[in-house]
Amino acid sequence: MKSLSNYPNTMKRFNSNNPRLLEINARIWIKRFGINCTLSSVPDEELRKWRGIGIELIWLMGIWDGNKEVINEYCFEPELISSYNSALKDWRKEDVIGSPYSIDRYEVNPLFGTRQDLLSFKKKLNEAGIGLILDFVCNHFSAKSSLIWTNKEIFLPADEFIFKNDPYTFYPSPANDKEYLAHGRDPLFPPWKDTAQINFYSREARNYLTSVLIDLTELCDGVRCDMAMLPLNNIFYNTWIGVLKKYGFEKPEKEFWQEAISQVKIKRDDFIFIAETYWDLEWQLQNLGFDFTYDKRLTDRLVAGEIHSIKEHLQAEKAYQEKSVRFLENHDEERALIKLGRERSIAAAVIVSTIPGIAFYFDGQCDGKKIKLPVQLGREPEEKQDEKIKEFYRNLFKITKSNIFKNGNWKLLETYPVADSDFSYENLLAWEWRLDEDLRIVVVNYNHSASRCRLKFNIQSISDDIILTDLLNNVSYKRSVKEISDKGLFVELKSFNSHIFSLSEAVSDQTLH
Repeated sequence: MKSLSNYPNTMKRFNSNNPRLLEINARIWIKRFGINCTLSSVPDEELRKWRGIGIELIWLMGIWDGNKEVINEYCFEPELISSYNSALKDWRKEDVIGSPYSIDRYEVNPLFGTRQDLLSFKKKLNEAGIGLILDFVCNHFSAKSSLIWTNKEIFLPADEFIFKNDPYTFYPSPANDKEYLAHGRDPLFPPWKDTAQINFYSREARNYLTSVLIDLTELCDGVRCDMAMLPLNNIFYNTWIGVLKKYGFEKPEKEFWQEAISQVKIKRDDFIFIAETYWDLEWQLQNLGFDFTYDKRLTDRLVAGEIHSIKEHLQAEKAYQEKSVRFLENHDEERALIKLGRERSIAAAVIVSTIPGIAFYFDGQCDGKKIKLPVQLGREPEEKQDEKIKEFYRNLFKITKSNIFKNGNWKLLETYPVADSDFSYENLLAWEWRLDEDLRIVVVNYNHSASRCRLKFNIQSISDDIILTDLLNNVSYKRSVKEISDKGLFVELKSFNSHIFSLSEAVSDQTLH
């Protein structure tokens, strides 16, 4: 197996080891530009806006065409209707356009225009220094995908006996009512009934999906692979053991991702693979060739407020950290303001934006949106924007656009107590970034109480004093180099407040805090 260290750094093309990614619900977003707008006619101002805040990757979620026949059958179940009611009070039947993860085949949804419109949009993005990420829904297609008629060998089969014993997981094939298929599923949850499960123990299925990926290298710069752990041989076996045994499917010698990624990288070695993954399988997928993997564990720890576990998490190996996708929200998650509250969400945003890996943002997050929109809906509610959140993100993006956060060297710093009886230093998280002679110090109080600590870090200075400028709060401090070296920099922060310091030489007549 080719180890992850042998793959080239795919982000060098976009001049960033730690890129910023913005996910956009494409079927909602395209309508903001008018009813007849296609990808090729998206205003240039939109691209300039993204580039202006330092976004290097745009993930257009939901670009592929679905199958409208599954909507009436599968998209009006009680739990889905409840979610529609919560998100869009005045929703109508025509607002339900189906899940973007129940795709017919990898063809551009006519809502966005044609394949050529997509290529034109990609070209404009690349000229602006932005890469395009699209969905690769590896585990399944639509339950009524046209591929069931043309490529039925790629799907997991069943028979009448299996179907009658579990009619929720299995269903009659729409192409032949004497044949049966499985719905796609995660083994820990009920099946996704609007989908048909791919058979990863089938050579035909693996070859077909690999050919899709190779074709996608022309349409985009990378793929976000939905539920990327499900095709792993052992997980697939444990999920579908009964069917696999009955039909005599044997475990493949290699993992699907090992085969597919290596073939795609031959075609285009800078193509980016991002894995949505859980169950502590991130490292395994990285070693199968994924450039980046979801870091849901960090998100959960930020929500739980587990400061010690956050610190432990940030002590993982450098190679793992640099390939992690850090996020507070996405289309599957509750909005950050809802699950964290405003002040804690701001502190958490500083954290995920200033540690190694991909800093991932979701459309509306930076406006303070609170409503989680079900992916089946094609219309969004009007929401009042949060001006404090908008101003915070404008400032944060301005700070983190600096090359030091994109290509510098990161190091976790230890916090020390100010006094023997003061344990509040344990509430503070701190790290540094260095690039050439440049230095940034980040300190976050991730606690409800005011907290204090001392920080020690190396300073190359010919002066006795240095100036620390807090870029987040626009305040400067004059401090002794000797004190920082001997005792450590004294830091005191109110609850969920942060510093991002830049350092410079002190001028003798400066009067500061």
